[in-house]
Amino acid sequence: MNTFEFSGEIFWPTVVVIFCTISLVDTIRRIYGWRTSGTHQPNSQRCITILYATQKGTARQLSQEAASELLQLGVKTKVVNLADYDPEDFPAERFVAFITATYEGGQAPVAAQDFFKWLEDYTMDFRVSKDVFAPINYTILGLGNSVYADKGHYNRVAVDLDKWLQTLHGRRVAQVQLADEQEGLLDACKQWLEELKVVGVRYANAEPLPAVTESPVKLHANATSEAGNAAEEDEQEEEEEEDDGNADDDTMSTPSAMTDLEDLGEIYGKKTNAEMLNPRLRNSLTKQGYKLIGSHSGVKLCRWTKAMLRGRGGCYKHTFYGIKSYQCMEMTPSLACANKCVFCWRHHTNPVTKQWRWKMDDPEFLVEQSVDAHVGMINTLKGVPGVKPERLQEAYTPQHCALSLVGEPIIYPEINELVRLLHARHISTFMVTNAQFPERIDQLAPVTQLYISIDAATKESLKAVDRPIFDDFWERFTGSIDSLAKSGQRTVFRLTLVKDWNMEELAAYAELVKRGRPDFIEVKGVTYCGDNSASNLTIKNSPYHEEVLRFCQSLCDASNGLMGDCYALACEHQHSVCTLIGNKKFCKNGKWHTWIDYDKFHELANGDTPFSPMEYTMETPEWAVVGAPERGFDPVEVRHLRKQKAEQQA
Repeated sequence: MNTFEFSGEIFWPTVVVIFCTISLVDTIRRIYGWRTSGTHQPNSQRCITILYATQKGTARQLSQEAASELLQLGVKTKVVNLADYDPEDFPAERFVAFITATYEGGQAPVAAQDFFKWLEDYTMDFRVSKDVFAPINYTILGLGNSVYADKGHYNRVAVDLDKWLQTLHGRRVAQVQLADEQEGLLDACKQWLEELKVVGVRYANAEPLPAVTESPVKLHANATSEAGNAAEEDEQEEEEEEDDGNADDDTMSTPSAMTDLEDLGEIYGKKTNAEMLNPRLRNSLTKQGYKLIGSHSGVKLCRWTKAMLRGRGGCYKHTFYGIKSYQCMEMTPSLACANKCVFCWRHHTNPVTKQWRWKMDDPEFLVEQSVDAHVGMINTLKGVPGVKPERLQEAYTPQHCALSLVGEPIIYPEINELVRLLHARHISTFMVTNAQFPERIDQLAPVTQLYISIDAATKESLKAVDRPIFDDFWERFTGSIDSLAKSGQRTVFRLTLVKDWNMEELAAYAELVKRGRPDFIEVKGVTYCGDNSASNLTIKNSPYHEEVLRFCQSLCDASNGLMGDCYALACEHQHSVCTLIGNKKFCKNGKWHTWIDYDKFHELANGDTPFSPMEYTMETPEWAVVGAPERGFDPVEVRHLRKQKAEQQA
């Protein structure tokens, strides 16, 4: 037989074996994601489009991370901001990964709303085939905040997006993840990205992609309900033993496929005893200079503390109330807040909440750790050029605590005990509340000075400026003013003026002054904190000091028109663009007494007899009074101008 001739008995079985071997190797390669050169690389023509809708930049960052990880696997991607995307191009897509945030009122981020409006209209257009999206594979990562679950707004955009895509038979090929800002987003984002990488490689290799049938709301509700049930398991155990007849009720409590977003509100209400500070929040706040205490508190060193240590001037509280800025500690026992103010210095990196629902640290622990952390930060200034040694030694013993910083300190359940412990150390307390918890004001023990933030004078403007999460925010706001009026404490209205937002409502502000009858009114121009994608404020919204002064005089005139001759301009701190209006009862014999006798306060606070604010006042120095040539700058200090400003003034 010729060397090159084969019998059929040998040839065909050999071909079959070779073919099966090649098929088996190729199948294994596909399953395990092996990549080799040449034709076995992912199809370069298959591209995943990552579409993101962002308000604060988080979705954009996550989109870029997803694209980078897919690229490492050889999967081609295209990242597009939905604000720049032409909706008419969408039907031609073949694999889309959405990353979308839910903004105020359950709405899409402002710049991306046109796309979602188009998609909603498209699903209801009778001329559009009901299976027009059948060729489109998709998955969705929603970024939301469960504090809005009771309004049905939690991740509303992601849920609606999934619903509309399903209506026109889009193919959900990976679980839709609803990430919760309260939980730090990280776990859900990682889970979603891992699944995207798996299906992304399969798509690039032209492998079949099975559809995921479970809706995101049902999936998320089940997972959240299981977490809540686990937390309550110990509490329910005895009840279940006593009444076995209720066993079937537990199986009925699992949400059905018809679970709606509103139902998540009840489920989230059961989630308790978690730590407020998740890893993402810790990282963000630490980068901003906070020293985090325990699971929900923090301290931060104020720039005025550093300035006064070097003899370069004190803050407005030094000018208005006589504190030593280098002995002041900024602290909050609750980093969570009930507002998302447009001028927030922290760009909304802290949690929002309607009630305390976290694990609680002991007040004694918080006071001790906060003082230690503050002293530790003071110690880092040892050796800094210009720091006065005698002031540095005094700074190691803080005498004042500004309970403000970030968040809403008054919701900390043991706030009264925390205040008592601070007073026991002869640390005075300036408590600031955002006027959303009137019942907590009613329960508050005496502090050195009690503030409420009055950021607007009408319901409409308050909603626009503070962006509160309570539905009854206005009733809570006015209720807080009423509680302040009857508190018997030394009280302050704190107004932050935002040009073109809240400076045109003098008559309404005067009505609030009449209602709350505060001892003092601090009026400060908003500080521009740089670009913030969660707010559209610019430097143009920051008023000049002279504008603040004129506003204050007009507010005095309007308030006095309603109440008689009660208020007048008292102090100013030009550097901070801040002015103090005082009730004239603090002006004795033509001299203002806005300063505080702190030793006298501690004597009164640590005693058993009720006392009034008038019992611990001190005369205000002439340099601090409105109209003085110093404009609120302590003449003992040395004014320091940066080189550029010094050249401009010269």
